[in-house]
Amino acid sequence: MAAAWAAGAALSPARAVTEALAALDAIAPAAVRAPAVRSGAGRPRRPGGLTVRETEVLRLVAEGRTDRQIAAALVLSETTVGRHLTHIYTKLGVSSRAAATAVALRAGLV
Repeated sequence: MAAAWAAGAALSPARAVTEALAALDAIAPAAVRAPAVRSGAGRPRRPGGLTVRETEVLRLVAEGRTDRQIAAALVLSETTVGRHLTHIYTKLGVSSRAAATAVALRAGLV
């Protein structure tokens, strides 16, 4: 298991996203894998019915920020960030930051 962690830590962000997208294609429900639906103004809609704040948290997760960095950026506690992430994972039907990042990328949030 340590070797797998080391291999993952050595990946570039772009490679990690590529692998996350491949994993998501294999396990995610079709609704999550669907391409982003754009609003009339050309802006992506919030995926999975996320709230505005959850979408902000997801965007920062997709940028690679830690819970502490997200909390500082949005003036929230780390506990609140964790609750938002729990809701995000549930709404998107995913169980990891990598899978949530893949959804964010497909939705055009990053």
